Amino acid sequence: MNAPPPPVIVVAPDSFKGSASAAEAAAAMARGARAVAGPQARIIELPMADGGEGTLDALLAVWGTGPLTVHTTDALRRQCTARYGISADGSTGIIEAAEANGLPQVTDVPLRPLDADSFGVGLVAAHLLDAGVEEILLCIGGSATTDGGTGLLAALGARFLDATGNNVRPGGGSLSSVARIDASQLHPRAAAVSWRIAVDVDNPLCGPRGAAAVFGPQKGAGPDDVASLDAGLAHLARVLDADLIAAAPGSGAAGGMPLGLSALLGAEMVPGAELVSTAVGLAAAVEDADVVLTGEGRLDSQSLGGKVVDAVRRTAGPGTRVVVIAGAVQLDAAACRAAGLTAAFSIAPGPADLAGLQADAERLIEDTAAQACAALGLGTGRCG
Repeated sequence: MNAPPPPVIVVAPDSFKGSASAAEAAAAMARGARAVAGPQARIIELPMADGGEGTLDALLAVWGTGPLTVHTTDALRRQCTARYGISADGSTGIIEAAEANGLPQVTDVPLRPLDADSFGVGLVAAHLLDAGVEEILLCIGGSATTDGGTGLLAALGARFLDATGNNVRPGGGSLSSVARIDASQLHPRAAAVSWRIAVDVDNPLCGPRGAAAVFGPQKGAGPDDVASLDAGLAHLARVLDADLIAAAPGSGAAGGMPLGLSALLGAEMVPGAELVSTAVGLAAAVEDADVVLTGEGRLDSQSLGGKVVDAVRRTAGPGTRVVVIAGAVQLDAAACRAAGLTAAFSIAPGPADLAGLQADAERLIEDTAAQACAALGLGTGRCG
């Protein structure tokens, strides 16, 4: 009697934020899977991301290139540096916007949600345009800004003018003063390249699910600030004649950053996890997989709405077993089954605080992957 072929296991997790990068999580899952499935198992590691933190590293790994660094400014226009990337053939540039306008860079001072802007992201984009790329992938999760992308466009040469013809102050708090936009001095290549904006949420620009209402508080916005920012974004959309863009899913990502880019430069919004899935070849990898292991810091209802777990389960299809390994699992078994997931496992071995789980995350991810593979009957290796 012939022995069964060795299993094919794809590991495609997002990062466990604050604990393990996507690459570290994938390596840990692979070690756990191999401990059970044996050395003959074919294990494919595909670190993933959803357009936010880790997307730059995920794509650079696919391209086989390293990160580059440029001088720019943070969300309060203080000098800083930011990483970016260029594909091996020089045609495509990638910006992880939070490298410049991310919230962690400005938490050393009181948050200023009305003043923070995306100018520094635009400086990185200008650098890529000068480098001659033909396409810019802009990954926008984790921002400290709610300026509708005006800062980015200002760095590329656009002017946002008030009723007297003067430049409005930077930041989302001044958007209601914009009366006219002068795009005559935009970077000469700004409209010539293809822009794709990787979004990790499906929120519209304004309203109760909009950029200001949902994400403004985490950027320091109180109720009055949220109202001001929301009104400013709505006003900017009217000035840009971009009501359809404002209503589109994802236009509220990163403080409405897609708004100006889509209206003035024809930028296309794409789900970040799908963009990364395509880049890393997820569909081809899972086609013959016996099991796909994915994961993130917390599995909840948002995980099924455009995040990495959602992209993996959709790509794998109904005939492939998909197992989620997460720091916390907040979906019950029925919800997992309804979502097409085979099972979900938490890495917590028992009562534990967050600091303890973070400190030992890679070992716990490895052990949980081994337990999951053993439960699925993969191979004859020993667990642990």
